[in-house]
Amino acid sequence: MPITKNRVIFTIVGLLVATAAALAIYVALALTWSYSTGERAGFLQKISDKGWICKTWEGELSLVALPGAAPEKFLFTVRDAEVAKQVNAAVGKRVALTYEQHKGLPTSCFGETEYFVVALKDMGP
Repeated sequence: MPITKNRVIFTIVGLLVATAAALAIYVALALTWSYSTGERAGFLQKISDKGWICKTWEGELSLVALPGAAPEKFLFTVRDAEVAKQVNAAVGKRVALTYEQHKGLPTSCFGETEYFVVALKDMGP
């Protein structure tokens, strides 16, 4: 059976559709299942809405283990608009952030970090 132009085009289109479907399934799984979950406490330093095309909320939490020690920074992303409002209202306060770690996301359109904050707890003064 000879290879026709239509068959070649059909094969190429089929491969493109299959690749797009596989990528969509991979991204959905990577966003659904978290590699790890946890909580980090510290002083919320900043939160900003960043990006040219893909807007994401990116933040920074200052972790202080011991008085006088250099603070470590925990960089995070917030995907939920309601959680972003809570985080934005808590800038400068001591908070505990509950996060999920999602490894292997293909682009920064989902966030600049792999740590996605899902809840915030005010720790008081």
